[in-house]
This record gives sequence, C-alpha cells and structure tokens, in this order.
Amino acid sequence: MNQANQNLAALIGRILLAAVFVLSGINKLANFDDTAAFMSSAGLPMAGFLLVPTIAIELLCGLLIVIGWQTRFAAVVLLLFMVPVTALFHNPWAAADAALAQQQMIHLLKNLAIMGGLLNLLAFGPGGYSVGASDPDALPQA
Repeated sequence: MNQANQNLAALIGRILLAAVFVLSGINKLANFDDTAAFMSSAGLPMAGFLLVPTIAIELLCGLLIVIGWQTRFAAVVLLLFMVPVTALFHNPWAAADAALAQQQMIHLLKNLAIMGGLLNLLAFGPGGYSVGASDPDALPQA
C-alpha cells in the first residue's frame, strides 16, 4: 500500500473510531437526565456529576481523533476511560438472564475491539492526513 493510501485509510479509520465516541457524547448530552438515571441504576454514585466529564471526554477526545491532533493523548484518555466503563456497564457474567448476558457480551467484545483500535492509534499515530502530521511523534518511525 502506498503512503497516500495508508494516510487515507488512517483518516477513515480515525473517523469511524471517533464516531462511536462523538455520537455517544451527543446522545448523552441530548438525553442527559435519562442517561444519568441509567448510570444511577447501574450503581454509579453521583451519576449526574460524573456524566459531565463523561460527555466532555467522549466529545473532546473523539474530535481530537477525527482531526488527528494530540491523537495519542486522546487515545490514552479514551482507553483509560473505557476500562472502568466496560467493567461496570458491560459485565455479561452479572446479567440476570441469558438474553441480557448475550447482549452484554456483544457490548464487551465491541469495547475490546475499540480499545484495540485506540491502542493502534497510540502505537502508530494519526497518519499523514491529520493536523498532527507535522509533529514528528505523530507518525510511525521507520
């Protein structure tokens, strides 16, 4: 694959990966009270308070990944954010019935795949079609 195609693939990959976080943040913002109630029902204390940084992390880090600026930083923040979120909200072994367990297993595996994508961003950076392309640390070293 030539460099231009690699850069295009990296750009499209960043957009697709970040869409999960940006759209989730927008949804949480648009449905703030319902989201806070859901978080409380999962046993999270101070859900309304914690929802604010959750939205900020998803939106800001997602947008940083889209534009390719501070991509490694954004990937680390999202990765660290996803570990407790996945453990708390997507535990298939704590599900009340088989259908819910299967649904939570799908969410768990989806989140593991997303974490893999974030680790790839951390390892290889945003690619050449990014605001961070001029940063020597943003591109993989040959």
